[in-house]
Amino acid sequence: MKRIILLGAALLSIITTFAQSPRVFRSEFVTYDKREDAAADNRSETARYVDFKPQPVSIAGGEARYVQKVTIDATMNDYNLFFHLENVGMAYTLFINNEPVAEVDDPITPADFMLSPYLRQGVNEVMVGVRQSRTPQLQENIVQPEFPQFENSYFFAQRRLSVRDFEIILEPDTTRQYAKLKMDIIVANDFNFKETIQVGFDIYDPKGKLKEYSVNELEVEGRSIDTLHFNPDIYHAYNFKWGDGQRPLYDVMLYIKRNGMLWEYIPLKIGFGKTVYRDKKYFRFDNVLHIQKKEHFNAVGDRHQTFVAIEQLKLRGYNTLCPDYPQPKWFYDMCDKAGMFVIERININSPTNYNIRSVGGTPANDPALCEEYMTRVKSAYFRSRNHSCIIAYRLAGENSGNGYNMYKVYEWIKSVEKRRPVFYEGAEGEWNTDL
Repeated sequence: MKRIILLGAALLSIITTFAQSPRVFRSEFVTYDKREDAAADNRSETARYVDFKPQPVSIAGGEARYVQKVTIDATMNDYNLFFHLENVGMAYTLFINNEPVAEVDDPITPADFMLSPYLRQGVNEVMVGVRQSRTPQLQENIVQPEFPQFENSYFFAQRRLSVRDFEIILEPDTTRQYAKLKMDIIVANDFNFKETIQVGFDIYDPKGKLKEYSVNELEVEGRSIDTLHFNPDIYHAYNFKWGDGQRPLYDVMLYIKRNGMLWEYIPLKIGFGKTVYRDKKYFRFDNVLHIQKKEHFNAVGDRHQTFVAIEQLKLRGYNTLCPDYPQPKWFYDMCDKAGMFVIERININSPTNYNIRSVGGTPANDPALCEEYMTRVKSAYFRSRNHSCIIAYRLAGENSGNGYNMYKVYEWIKSVEKRRPVFYEGAEGEWNTDL
């Protein structure tokens, strides 16, 4: 098995407590060592990427536990180790060296963690204790997707000065003559001292023609984050409109340069267009977009079968899919590729006592659950926001009550999402919905 040899003594001084969760909310991505591997999504040649294939070790206190060992080598002390976990099948507790560091009650939405502060030199044990959810009332009547356990779960490392996240949009300019590529690259410096990073990108149109490239240098203070803004004009974009069955995608490659050498590649695909919701109608390129929705459409374990089903729905006149909960990343990639819109839904479904508005009468109005509501919304939102297929967000199943928690998550998502509407059918005329 390929060993992850990362980190080192420098990180041992930043051990955190369980109260400071390793959970991170960001776009779902990995980095690649070579451009050709990034373009082909070939992770096997990436030195600091390892699949999570744990061994069952015990059942303790009702938890089935699975463990995988990670070796930390002091010769490589300037990397952060990230852990992506999905298809666990149930809620779980994450342990590092037998110490609990995170609790995840949402059994469906994939989660990301930064493990570096919890690791030590030598051999470490990363263990997942699979258990019953402590908030089952938030996913009533949701049929658990059937995927192989821990499928697409993995470790990967980034240098401690690196791209931590990004936001990318390719939309019409104000004159409706060309496109504007709006790309914000969030850079994190986890060293204790100021560092300089070079971040570059290039973008190719759907026919493979280079449209723009740039490399910018940024000096980032120690223990801080900063943002690089790219905003070039992309001409002749109206030849490649995306959406409502049209599927041309631009290829964007992010990369890091250090001392003149390329270090990391992050591949992206983006469609040209902008969907606007006003007066209870969707508009695409200033024309009314007639939404034909397929409710309760969720990915199945066979990816080819899922893609065939999407293509068949297109032939039947559907242009928008409405899943019951967050989907695997490859599902959104497929919808991007197919030119199919998606209305993303958070994994919240609590119909029992939905109409009882007293405090605690419904989960939606129980302040003790507010953090769990916020976690579910944040994890779903940051994972999918950069996909062209996403045109709106649903906060929950339609009869999931209303109250304090639904108000707070609506306020939060509206504070970060400026382009797409946020719906909640269970608002029943209150202010926390754009419907």
